[in-house]
Amino acid sequence: MKLISWNVNGLRACLSKGFNDFFASADADIFCVQETKMQQGQAEMVFEGYEEYWNSAVKKGYAGTAVFTRKTPLAVSYGLGIPEHDQEGRVITLEFDSFFLINVYTPNSQRGLLRLDYRLQWEDAFHAYLQQLDRQKPLIVCGDANVAHQEIDIKNAQANRRNAGFTDEERDKLSLLLNSGFTDTFRLLYPDKKDAYTWWSYMMNARDRNIGWRIDYFLVSARLGDSVKDAIIYADIMGSDHCPIGLEIF
Repeated sequence: MKLISWNVNGLRACLSKGFNDFFASADADIFCVQETKMQQGQAEMVFEGYEEYWNSAVKKGYAGTAVFTRKTPLAVSYGLGIPEHDQEGRVITLEFDSFFLINVYTPNSQRGLLRLDYRLQWEDAFHAYLQQLDRQKPLIVCGDANVAHQEIDIKNAQANRRNAGFTDEERDKLSLLLNSGFTDTFRLLYPDKKDAYTWWSYMMNARDRNIGWRIDYFLVSARLGDSVKDAIIYADIMGSDHCPIGLEIF
């Protein structure tokens, strides 16, 4: 089974920058999108053979997630079931026979860490949600986690130590999740691979110079680790400040 995850930084904009071409060439069984910045139906999209599920933010043109799947889920839910955390369209959960798929767009702590406290509260709620599901069947969690976990996952670690996405608090939350029974599939297969990034600033020619961050992930319940066949970073695919990532499993 092949899965793709991509923060498109506005799906309507990405549609004009090659999204359809990559969608077709990827030929994924499940394709997850973050930061759609739109409501379903605001753009003309037809992906034959796929069902689609959307969770859009209450605030128009902000955040949002979507899932396109060839496999019909047993059930679909939106958000965490906590009104405080369910206004921004950040989580979609699809239940299948042998696993749950969770597509997530984690809140950004923002410049000056203005939203760090909220983000940490959100993380606690999200982790509790994952643990609850994991007791039922294994999980595949994908999306933009808005954190570079280790120094190997960011080009300029020291210069970014108190910047959003590389604070000790955010990194510790991801460590806590991984230590509670989840696996970062990319590092499972490529533990020492350097210069492997999924996001680059639009400034200073960062992408051309590969000055990036790895902040997009496929995590799986640790008991699925042996089923992971490959974890891919499609660094050459343009259209967003993030590139797509992929997982081949089972």
